[in-house]
Parts: sequence; structure tokens; C-alpha cells
Amino acid sequence: MSDTKSGDDNTLSVTPKKTLTLKRPGMEQGTVRQNFSHGRTKQVVVETKKRKFSMPGDKPEPVAAPVFTPKPAVVAAPVVQEAPKAPPPPPPAPVERGGMVLNELSRSEMEARRRALEGSKVREVEDRQRAAEDAKRRAEDEERRKRERDESARRQAEEEARLQTEAESRRRAEEEARRRAPLTAELATVDDEEEVKPKRVGAGAPVRRPVTPEVARPAKPTKSEEDRRRGKLTLNSALSDEDARARSLSSMRRRQEKFKRAMHNEPREKVMREVILPETITIQELAQRMSERAVDLVKFFMKQGQILKPGDVIDADTAELVATEFGHTVRRVAESDIEEGLFNIADNAEDLVTRPPVVTIMGHVDHGKTSLLDAIRNANVVSGEAGGITQHIGAYQVEKNGHKITFIDTPGHAAFTAMRARGAQATDIAILVVAADDSVMPQTIESISHAKAAGVPIIVAINKIDKHDADPQKVRSELLRHEVFVESMGGEVLDVEVSATKGTNLDKLLEAILLQAEILDLKANPDRTAEGVVIEAQLDKGRGPVATVLVQTGTLMPGDILVAGNEWGRVRALVNDRGTQIKEAPPAMPVEVLGLQGTPQAGDRFAVVNNEARAREITEYRQRLAREKAVAKHAGQRGSLEQMMSQLQTSGLKEFPLVIKGDVQGSIEAINAALDKLGTDEVRARIVHAGAGAITESDVSLAETSGAAIIGFNVRANVQARAAAVAAGIEIRYYSIIYNLVDDVKAALSGLLSPERRETFIGNAQILEIFDITKVGKIAGCRVTEGKVERGAGVRLIRDNVVIHEGTLKTLKRFKDEVSEVPGGQECGMAFQNYEDMRVGDVIECFRVEMVTRTL
Repeated sequence: MSDTKSGDDNTLSVTPKKTLTLKRPGMEQGTVRQNFSHGRTKQVVVETKKRKFSMPGDKPEPVAAPVFTPKPAVVAAPVVQEAPKAPPPPPPAPVERGGMVLNELSRSEMEARRRALEGSKVREVEDRQRAAEDAKRRAEDEERRKRERDESARRQAEEEARLQTEAESRRRAEEEARRRAPLTAELATVDDEEEVKPKRVGAGAPVRRPVTPEVARPAKPTKSEEDRRRGKLTLNSALSDEDARARSLSSMRRRQEKFKRAMHNEPREKVMREVILPETITIQELAQRMSERAVDLVKFFMKQGQILKPGDVIDADTAELVATEFGHTVRRVAESDIEEGLFNIADNAEDLVTRPPVVTIMGHVDHGKTSLLDAIRNANVVSGEAGGITQHIGAYQVEKNGHKITFIDTPGHAAFTAMRARGAQATDIAILVVAADDSVMPQTIESISHAKAAGVPIIVAINKIDKHDADPQKVRSELLRHEVFVESMGGEVLDVEVSATKGTNLDKLLEAILLQAEILDLKANPDRTAEGVVIEAQLDKGRGPVATVLVQTGTLMPGDILVAGNEWGRVRALVNDRGTQIKEAPPAMPVEVLGLQGTPQAGDRFAVVNNEARAREITEYRQRLAREKAVAKHAGQRGSLEQMMSQLQTSGLKEFPLVIKGDVQGSIEAINAALDKLGTDEVRARIVHAGAGAITESDVSLAETSGAAIIGFNVRANVQARAAAVAAGIEIRYYSIIYNLVDDVKAALSGLLSPERRETFIGNAQILEIFDITKVGKIAGCRVTEGKVERGAGVRLIRDNVVIHEGTLKTLKRFKDEVSEVPGGQECGMAFQNYEDMRVGDVIECFRVEMVTRTL
């Protein structure tokens, strides 16, 4: 008997005669094919146990000896066991021992079963170990392959960086070669004889090699240094032109992440934003505010049927629709919103304190306004004005019985209408100065209108009562016509008879002002940012732009950031009306402000802002509005040269260009207004440039370019400007009184007027007969019926009261003699120049044309 064990089949068989199996008695054996993943199959041996059903009352069967069937030997066999072809031998006969039925087994069979059981346990342990080793080996292989992929990606990135560096080096070499190409051509043409002779071949032949640029290559570092410094940007590598900068590791990482997102098609997370929309916005700016791509917005518009570019401008309504479509919320703002909170800030009632009144002195020219203020201030102001006429707004502050009063003096000339209106708007009380000898005059009426339009109370000061022809009652009576009712005439308007030269009743005038101020109960909050109005502005040679401002509320201090009209600046110094620098300007105090960036316009409102950024933003917005208004104003004047010439020919408008420089902004404003009134449909003064300050060389250059004349009002030209004006042949006119300036410009404009064509009737003649003379033409035999006919005068041929021809006479004969004129009642012969269509009964009208010079 020999035992054979098969490790592949995990089965035990006894040969040669008797086959020993571990099959239990009463079982049937068969095969089943199992299916696994990836198309694998396996055939296994299964055993089926027959169940014996017993009837009730039968004896219980004897207990059989346990039979051991190892599961791994049957189920986990890698090779399918074939079913035995011979039928199994019959089981041994049972032997009854001590009431138990046992299968009779020999010692060898029991030993074989034991060994088979132990072998199956050993093989099970080995299979477990083998499976663990396989799993570990697979994990190691996966880790190795991952390292290989990472290494391959790194090598690929390094290769791309190297190729990019080499391409950059080649590009620089080509550029260097192109730069040196002209030099190479010059070197190649140095020896003309060698170019003419054929090339020699041999050892003695000169070898001409093309000059190629040498590209400096950096020294190759060691491997350790390269590994250590790879991807880092140093100062030397950044400043060196030879070494091209490679892509950084972060850039490569971002590139790989982008590639992965593209492969997996991962959408980015949508961020909803609040989009602030102005009145107009470009598509590019809208995309940036929404954190969207501009190309997506362009595609959206294309779907809507509109072809737009990222730089195109859309309105706020369209932008709101687009932003809502993309899922964002919208907040609409206007450009004018940047001025919100700048003016008219509400104050608490408990913060208000009493402030001095602001009084404006108004009236007709030469009625004594400045003299009255001079007497009140005890300072000689009027002597500083040219011709004794106030041409600026002066602002001063006086004190009476411990109370301060602010005075604003306005001009009375007709050209300073805007300045009077501006003074009325910035004041609390208006003093109407009327001369007792002149009574009410045109500018007096205009001052009353300004005061009523501003809604300020009026105090009438009847001046010059010391003159012998003074009549204060006449003044009161004439004021009634203009609805100014004084107290003595039953009204509520205070009136005081004063004399500026004698100082009469000045105290009564100041008491009336304080009484009126007490009635008005004027208050302001000094503990807030300052607001006010610009009374006057000028460009001082030593101090720069200087603005005379009236603080209406708040306190203005040095260091404040001021916005006045289109200009802004930080207050560098505050100067009062006495010329002294002060530390602060409380409400109702006039001061000169130094430190503005430019000269503001007189009448502009000013306010203090928190920071320079807001000041710049506000001024840039206002300057943009001013430019747009100027462009809109001159839009009709644009066009091609042909359009401009045709417009000049059709309109016949002639312009007198002027460059005007004045001492203060108010004077320039008055000059502009006065010159505008001089213009007609044929001629007008065109102001090329107007500004405050001295005449400079740039003004002369501008006048030379535009062919303009230069007018200086209370200013002079510097040395360079005078030399440039003499070289360019430009005349500079200086004026100190606005009367003379307006008269000279008016005379110049009159010279531009075309002379008037005036026609004078001479006489009529009727055609009696037509004579056709050889070599002469047709001659009309006429009789002078009215006036006379002169040779050289203009003639018209009238037929049926319709002018047929207008021209000149070729000949005028009396009988056979040429005559200069033919009186009425006589006959004569007449012939027209280049015209012969004359008929009997036509009337010839004779007239004389005269050109008369016109004036404005």
C-alpha cells in the first residue's frame, strides 16, 4: 500500500487496490462549474447528503461514527477534481458493540485520515501567507509605478523649461544677428578688389567667414547646485540678459491643476457678487466687477443678436439686465453721487451760535459805495482803484460796540452785473447806496432787483447829503416806483441819511445794521467742517492761486482739504482783510486762502472734505462735466476745412480773437460779459483764452498761433513775454479802466464790419427805337423821362416792371458826340456792355452805388 498526495488537487487517494476517500456514507458526489469575474470559471466537487425520513413508531437509528471532511480540500482546490469513474466500494458492514453501531476502520485508515487533516491545515496556513505576500507585492508595484509617473512628469516639465530657455536663447541670438547685420555688410564691402576678383581656392586663399553674433552662455553649475537652485529667481538671473527665466514650480503646478480640471471638466464654484453700476460702463469693466470672463458677456450679447466688443460702452439698464442674468445683485449709482454730503449738512439746534451779519454795499457807479465803506473802516480803499471805480469785490470786517459786521463791496458799473448778483446771494443784508443829488439810476434799479431775488432785507443809505443840490426826499419818492417803501413813507425799509466825506450819521447806519441782524437772528455752527462761497480769486505771482472766500458755516483752519468749484487744495495759510495770518476763520468771516491747486471761479461754493482722494474724485468729476459742456457748446463749430470755409462764406461772421489776462477772476468775468454784448450777426469778439495772472510767454505763443491781440487788465507782461511779442509782431494793450477797454474793442469790431452798400437813384430813360449799326451792334434811341443819365453809372433794363439785365453802359451819345451825362427831356443813344437784347418800350434805370462805413 502506498500513499500519494497531490498538492494541486488538495485530495488524498490510496493506491493501488483500494481507493480511500473522505466521503461520508450516504452522500452523493457531483461537480458544479463556478463563474468568477473577468470571464474566469472553475469546476468544483460537491457532495449531497441523502436525508432519511422515518415513520412514527420506528426505532431510532444507531449513531454513526463522525466522518471528517476538510472543506479546503474540496472547495479551495485550484485544479478541478475529476469525478471517479468506478463506483465507490460498498461501506463495511456495521458491527454492534455495546449498543453502538460503528464503522470498522483499521489503524492505517485512521492514520491516513489524521495525516490528511493535518496536511489540509498546513496548506490553509500556506495559502493565507501566499495571499498576504501577493497583496503586499501588488501594493509595492503600485507605489513603484506612481513614483515612475511622478518622475516622468517632473522630467517632462524640466524638458519643457529647457526647450523654452533654448528657444529664448535662439531668439535673442537671431535678434543680435539682425542688429549686427549692417555691421557685417560694412565689413564685407571694405575690400572692393576682393569682391571683384574670383575667389581663390587653396591654402593661400583668404577665408572670409560670416560674422555671427556670439551668444554668451552662463557657466553650467554643478549638479548639486542645479538641484538646489532650480526654479528660484535670483537678482543676478533677473538682471542678466543672457539667462532666460524658466517657469517656476508654482507655475507648473498651476498648469497641471488646470490640465486636471480640463480633463475632469470640473466647473469652478460660482461666486455671487453685488455689482455697483454707474450710469455708463464698458463690457470689460462689467466683467471684472462680476468676476466673469469678458468673452462670456460677448457671447451673451451675440445670443441676443448684438455684436459688441469688450471695450464698448453700455448703459446702466443694459448692464443691470446682464448682471441679473448672470445671477448677481445690482446696486445702481450715479456719478453725481460723489457730491452727496458735501453741502447743506443739517445742524442740531443746540450747536448753533450767533454769528456776525454779512452786509453787501450795492448801488450805482460813483454814488459813494466804496467811500462809505472807507469811512466805516477808517482806511483809504478808494484811492487804490483806478479812476475811483471799484472793479473788484472787496470783503472787510469791522467791529461796532463789541459786535462784528462783515462788509462786501460790489462794483456799480454795468459790466459787473454778475458780481453784484453774486454779492447779493452771499449776504444777509443789502445796503442800497443812493446819491442824494443823482437819485435813482439804472444800476440802482438793478441792485434792487438782485437784492429782491436773493430775498435779503434792504437798508437805504442816502449819501452825499452834504451837497447843496441834495434832495433826500426825491430819492425816497423815486424808490416807491420800484417797490422800496422806506419807514418815513410808511414802509418797513430802514433809511439813513449819511455823508461819507463828512462822516455824518455813520453810527446810525451801523446801529440800523445791528438792529436788522438782531431781527434776523443769524446763527451758525462753528464746530463742524467749513462751507462757504468764493467771493474773488486771482493768481498772485509770489503766492500762487489766492481765493477770497466767505465762511458761511463751520470753522476753516490751516491744513483743511478744500474743494472749490473745479479746484482743490490743502489750506496753507489764512489771511484776513488786514493782511495778517490767522489760525482759524469762524462763520461770516472773509479770508484769503492760499494753497489751492488752481484758480477757482468767482461765485463757486467751497467745502472741506475728509481726505485728498475724495477731493480729487470730486474735482475730476466736475472738470469732466465742464469739458463735456464745452465740447457740446462747440460741437456745431467742428467739421472739415471745407465745411468751415463754406460756413464762413454763407454766414459772413467775422471774429476778432483776443487773449485776455486780468488781475482777478471777477474782472475777467465782467470783461467777458461786456464783450459778449458787443457782438452782432456779422462781427464778434472771440476770446481765445482768459485767465488771472500776468502775461506770460505762453500767452504770446497762443496769440501768435491764433492771430489774436493781447489785452492786459491791471497786469503787465514779463521780460520774456515782451521780447516774444516784439519778435512776433503782436500788440499788447494795457488797461486799468473797463470803460476804455470796451471802447477800444468796439472800435476794432467796427473796423471789421463790411461797408454798407448804399444805392442812389439818378434817372430813367425810355427806349423809342432800336438801331442796328455795322461793327458797333445795337444802339437804343432813348428819351430821358426822369432825372438824368450819367456815363459810368450802373444801369438796369426793365421790361414790364421786371429787371431783365443789370450792368454798365458801353456808350452814351448825344447826336454823334460822346457825352458824360444827358439831362431829362432830351434824347440820346445808349448801348449796354455785352448785352443787346433790347426792345422798344423798355425802360433803362440809371443809379449810383456808394459804400458807407458802419459802426457798432
